Amino acid sequence: MKPQTNWGRFLVVACLLAGAAALLHARQAVETVPQGLPLSSFPTRIGDWQSQDLTLSPDILSVLGPGEFLSRVYSAPGQPYVDFFVAYFPSQRTGDTIHSPKNCIPGSGWTPLESSRITITRADGTGIPANRYLIQKGADRQLVIYWYQAHGRAVASEYLAKFYLVADAIRMNRSDGSLVRVVTAIRDGEEAASAEKRAVSFAQQVIPMLNQYVPL
Repeated sequence: MKPQTNWGRFLVVACLLAGAAALLHARQAVETVPQGLPLSSFPTRIGDWQSQDLTLSPDILSVLGPGEFLSRVYSAPGQPYVDFFVAYFPSQRTGDTIHSPKNCIPGSGWTPLESSRITITRADGTGIPANRYLIQKGADRQLVIYWYQAHGRAVASEYLAKFYLVADAIRMNRSDGSLVRVVTAIRDGEEAASAEKRAVSFAQQVIPMLNQYVPL
């Protein structure tokens, strides 16, 4: 990719973020966000998958900022675990915006081996875009998929998510949004495609439920 292209994208994103910050700080009206169900009430059993809650450390909560978080491991007989995480931020006006997993992955000791975009097909035949990462730490490998969701809209691009943050702040006086992430372990000898199929299948089951917890 040409350096000019990268620099041009950087300028666009920088201007967008600066505009978002100015707009969100300038608007004084209190945001009115529809009340969703608490994430803590998300189903603990999904199909054959039974869950166990994970506790987020104070350090992680400090990095995430003010919001509501769901962190669970779902297990099914004969299957590697699925780690399901949802971060919902009622407001992003104060600069507590959603952190991109692609920045957190190296910081937690994992090395990205592959990255791409996939489409998760919903029951009605429509699809949502998601990021796909194959990561490794020592002998352990994981398959990660994630996307950004707000107001009934799902996007994979963090830049597009920022654009909609600004647009919805103007149009709806709302800056709430969420990150949805699904991670599954890859067994010894298992192909990444098999792990991806498992992660996508799990995502397909939780997607219809999310609008109850992430307000439209």
